[in-house]
Amino acid sequence: MFRGVFPAIITPFKEDTSLDEEGLRKNIEYLNKTGIAGIVPCGTTGESATLTFEEHKKVVEIAVDCSKVPVIAGTGSNNTREAIELTRHAANAGADAALLITPYYNKPNDRGMFEHFKTIAEKCDIPIILYNVPKRTGIDLKPELVAKLSQIKNIVAIKEASGSLLQVSQIIEQTRETGFSVLSGDDDLILPVMSLGGQGVVSVLANVAPRKTVAMVEAFAKGNLETARSLHYELAPLTRAMFLETNPIPVKTAHKYLGLAAGPLRLPLAPMAPEKEMILKNILERLGERA
Repeated sequence: MFRGVFPAIITPFKEDTSLDEEGLRKNIEYLNKTGIAGIVPCGTTGESATLTFEEHKKVVEIAVDCSKVPVIAGTGSNNTREAIELTRHAANAGADAALLITPYYNKPNDRGMFEHFKTIAEKCDIPIILYNVPKRTGIDLKPELVAKLSQIKNIVAIKEASGSLLQVSQIIEQTRETGFSVLSGDDDLILPVMSLGGQGVVSVLANVAPRKTVAMVEAFAKGNLETARSLHYELAPLTRAMFLETNPIPVKTAHKYLGLAAGPLRLPLAPMAPEKEMILKNILERLGERA
């Protein structure tokens, strides 16, 4: 299941910043037609940090209801009990897997990290994907700890966004006999990660250019390196533009130009600087991206 392109989808809001349920459904219906392997609601890109528990659960329920591809629900928290509640809800709602970020801010030691994920895995009957993104959490899930966690039956994959190919290589080296999947969490490293044995990507870019991202990953998987490399460089300016400001500010801005539901950001995120938005708009126009 955990192979290919998985867009980490945005959460669209109405002008009053309430949840835009109809817009969310339309965005998912669009992605259903693009060849993606699955969707990831309620991750960082979905502004999960500013969703209430009720909104979080509603987004997962809508995703499960209208997605024609597997749903990997973001259910992580720095509070183990909260993560268990959200993960159990995702399982009961029919999600295919849960994505669990490392416990941010608390900065637990390795023993605490292991017990956090182990406890959730034991109490929740759903495949679990670890999520390592030290740039945002302030804590790094080390390869040795990933390997230890991969021995737990329902911990099946990791979204690796450390930005370190050495770390990716070490994780794959230490888990490759177990069937454990490594997915890139960095859009600019999709091909390098796959060259090491990674299985695909949980992607911001694929919200905006899903078909080309899928084509690149599929070309590489089939051994067509020239096509994959060509698409990598074609997409490179857009990949960089997705991070001109803090994610998901640029991708949510891009949705506006693609005709997809987006709406405002929730504070403390603020709109994109005009000069950076113009760069993003020009790149989208050059690529000819439209929903």
